[in-house]
Amino acid sequence: MEAKEDIRSRLNIEDVVGEYVQLKRAGRNFKGMSPFSQEKTASFMVSPEKHIWHDFSSGKGGDVFAFIMEVEGLDFKGAIELLARKAGVDLSQYRTGDTGLGKKKERLFAANDLAARFYQQSLIKNKPALEYVVKKRRMNKQVVQDFRIGYSPNDQDSLLKALLKRGFTENELRDCGLVVTRRYGASDMFRGRIMVPLMDPQGRVVGFTARILTDVPGAPKYINTPQTLLYDKGRHVFGLHLAKEAIRQSDSAVVVEGNLDVIASHQVGIKNVVATAGTAITEHHLRALSRFTQDVRLAFDADKAGVNATERAIAIASNMGINLSIIVLPSESGAKDADELIQKDPALWQAAIDRPLDAVEWLLKTYAGRFDLTTAEGKRRATDQALSVVRAIEDPVLREHYMQKIAAAVGSSLTALNSKLDQQPEPQVHRAGQKTTNLQPSHDPNSYQDHLLGLAWVYPQARDALVSVEPKMFAGDARQAIAAAIKSTASGPVSTNSLQSDDIRVKIGELELIVETKYPTFADAHYFEAVDIVKRVKKEHKMGERILLATQFNQAEDKAERVRLNKLIKQLDKDIEALKH
Repeated sequence: MEAKEDIRSRLNIEDVVGEYVQLKRAGRNFKGMSPFSQEKTASFMVSPEKHIWHDFSSGKGGDVFAFIMEVEGLDFKGAIELLARKAGVDLSQYRTGDTGLGKKKERLFAANDLAARFYQQSLIKNKPALEYVVKKRRMNKQVVQDFRIGYSPNDQDSLLKALLKRGFTENELRDCGLVVTRRYGASDMFRGRIMVPLMDPQGRVVGFTARILTDVPGAPKYINTPQTLLYDKGRHVFGLHLAKEAIRQSDSAVVVEGNLDVIASHQVGIKNVVATAGTAITEHHLRALSRFTQDVRLAFDADKAGVNATERAIAIASNMGINLSIIVLPSESGAKDADELIQKDPALWQAAIDRPLDAVEWLLKTYAGRFDLTTAEGKRRATDQALSVVRAIEDPVLREHYMQKIAAAVGSSLTALNSKLDQQPEPQVHRAGQKTTNLQPSHDPNSYQDHLLGLAWVYPQARDALVSVEPKMFAGDARQAIAAAIKSTASGPVSTNSLQSDDIRVKIGELELIVETKYPTFADAHYFEAVDIVKRVKKEHKMGERILLATQFNQAEDKAERVRLNKLIKQLDKDIEALKH
């Protein structure tokens, strides 16, 4: 048995989904409010028999793995690891050539969790630390519990001794970053500090940020867990485990500079707020946030570090299809960061979040303050900076939009800026792995096709509607394979001999759930609905072909080829117009 099937066999989908959605029995199925959209009438369905869910409001659906990927913002690997833990499945038995890495990670997670508990207990016992947290930082009991705030005793090895008694080795604790080797031997990494656990999107502790409690000359105010098997500061988004639902509901994510800014914001009920390690925002950070929203707002300072971070983030975000903007704190408030503004008035913080500036426009205003745009040298330096950012944007329409903004800001012509842009060297944009493709929208734009395929799959009398549509016109391999199987079956159940992949079986289960919910019996009106959907499938397919031909036409240098392509475009325009009637 494969790992995926082993996990599926041990879990009830209604139990897993029920941890996120309040489900009520609806016949053989369960029904609830969509976790992916703001709906007023429940349209989220779960079928225990088929082990399938479908959300009619967003058009999404699939098996328990697809649900966890959506709701937790995970890739498939992350989803299967999470569900394996729920099911009590040891994934190492399914890995060929397993080196024990999975078990090692689980040991490190366990050590970090115990360390967090140790620090929490130490906070309660230490009066100065507790006063700092409650009185100076004004954290209430709930937020201290939610973020698992603690204190590391100011002695050499109290944590080390406690975890050794629990069966961990010094090497394991070094691998966690909890213990270091000094000249007198192993000792605790963190001492005399307020401890803020760093947690992954599922709430598991991967490391710590530690703030010194009593100022010591030469001692750093903050120290963090070093790079470990669990913690990578270039990937970690602080507070995401507590913010992801608020991010999804508000459809926006706010990124601040400090972990304490996040905690302060959550305490006043503004919970779509997270932080990265300082201002170094990476593609990994943006990818993690993009699983919940395409609207990311940075609350960075206008200092050199904040400007540099924004410059780097603009190109990455625009090429990932993310809308990036900047939150500007009101100058009259005198607040230097989100935490200070919240202490003055949480409403001011919310208002700043609600009125972000476009990231490039914010940069142009910053450059205008830094360079004298009334002088030739000031204009040169400002355009050098701005164009280096815009050049890394791949979308030509977006790039032109910002070019116009730059031209207006410095009083230059678009022609002159384009000429200067052509003379600049290609920027070196860091990417992790392959070039990032545009992300999928939160709503499945092709979900309407599932209603047609579901009707034809279950009811032979609807199959005539598919006569004029080709399988290739459907979106995705699974839909195309199912459409081909339906078209080859005139009556009775559709043969599944060619439909053996797991993705296709899941899609078939989803189609059956759609029909069971929306079309429990067949009526003439359903046939005409199928006909209308066929028209839409054909129209959108032809529009896609037209866009492709138009692109080829613009790229063609041969005159005869352009004439041929233009004829095809005109014929497609006639076909598209005919489908409107």
